[in-house]
Amino acid sequence: MKHIHFIGICGVAMSALALAFKEKGWKVTGSDVGFYPPVSTSLEEHQIDFYAGWHPEKIGKPDLVVVGNVAGSTNPEWLYVQKTKLNFKSYPEVIAEFFVKQESIVCAGTFGKTTTTALLTWIFLNSGQNPSYMFGGLCQNKLPSAHLADGKCSILEGDEYKSARWDLRPKFDHYRPKHLLLTAVQWDHADIYKTEKDYLGVFQQLVKKPKGILIVSERVQNISLPKNIITYGTSGTASYQYSDVDELPTGIRFNINHGDKTYAVISPCLGEYMADNITGCFAMANELGISPLKILESVKSFIGMKRRLEKRHTGKVTVIDDIAHSPAKAATVLKTLRKIYSGKIFAIFEPNTGNRRSESVQGYEGTFNSADEVIIPRLTKLKQENTGEKLLEGEDLAAIIIKSQPNTRNIDDDGALVKYLIKKAEPGSVIVFLGSHGFRGMIEEVVKNVA
Repeated sequence: MKHIHFIGICGVAMSALALAFKEKGWKVTGSDVGFYPPVSTSLEEHQIDFYAGWHPEKIGKPDLVVVGNVAGSTNPEWLYVQKTKLNFKSYPEVIAEFFVKQESIVCAGTFGKTTTTALLTWIFLNSGQNPSYMFGGLCQNKLPSAHLADGKCSILEGDEYKSARWDLRPKFDHYRPKHLLLTAVQWDHADIYKTEKDYLGVFQQLVKKPKGILIVSERVQNISLPKNIITYGTSGTASYQYSDVDELPTGIRFNINHGDKTYAVISPCLGEYMADNITGCFAMANELGISPLKILESVKSFIGMKRRLEKRHTGKVTVIDDIAHSPAKAATVLKTLRKIYSGKIFAIFEPNTGNRRSESVQGYEGTFNSADEVIIPRLTKLKQENTGEKLLEGEDLAAIIIKSQPNTRNIDDDGALVKYLIKKAEPGSVIVFLGSHGFRGMIEEVVKNVA
């Protein structure tokens, strides 16, 4: 039995890999700064040994160490791994070695990649296939986020973020896609890609790699695309066209038109953007030989991803949780909610690191126009490299947003923010939390106290 150790095991992606290796019979251990449900609960249920803090003396001599981005240059375990010359890899390198198969399907894009990877996996599993797969989120269908299989097919989320501290290439550079589903390309992660040109460049290289099927959203218009692509979208020129989208609080209904056939789609997921994601998955699965009937059955039973327009509470007041950590993603979520709900929308927003840098300021123009009120909470304290750059704090961000959305405020006390929301929310209101961090229990407190 081989031993694998994870430095930074409590991340969604890292913990998913840990569970996949445990399922395959490996001895799995891990460490991190802290552990919280549902990750900690899942690790315990699968009898994975983990501990808080960095303790080189507890590592032992594993066959492989997976080093997460949480491992800074002074991390004691990372220093120990280098000193003792233990075999180590980043998690995209691990995926490349163990998960990528001959029929490698990669789902990539600025947004939609996690959901499309999970949905495409769900379709393949329901069709009797057993792919190796990996996606960086938690599926509400209780589908594990990673699985190692022995077949020839793999379905992987192609993340454009850096692979490791020592490897600034995008993660998807490692995954050797034979087939590619590309959902969107819009400048993000300004902490890694200093200019829009830099960001577009990695996707420009990506679309050259597939030797099989290349499915591309018609929204992707800012990079040069090969001629042999299959497109999806709303225009009459798309190979797979979706239309007549009906958005309801219970989900969406729409049609997919392909050739001379029309398919009626029913999904419990919220938002017109899900029609786009579903159509992309339908196109890929159909082109790879899965029957339309089986695809539609799978779509109907796919509940969606946690923290992707996830309903945390429905009643007189609705509470939504979404991982939208950039201006573009927040704007998409808010436009969706405005179409579905007629009451006031309170948006609590915390951006990721890249969208707290000065380069991102222009992206906030008009982002929150679909919200009635925007609240910037106390922003998570981030460990910064010694570059001298000052990240935007809550008051700075509020001052930027207020220029286009006058009803914006910064409330840096969690308790005061929760009380404010409970007091201000009236029947029909929607409270939506937007950001990649966990909001320190505020969502749970709001849910407990609203009608």
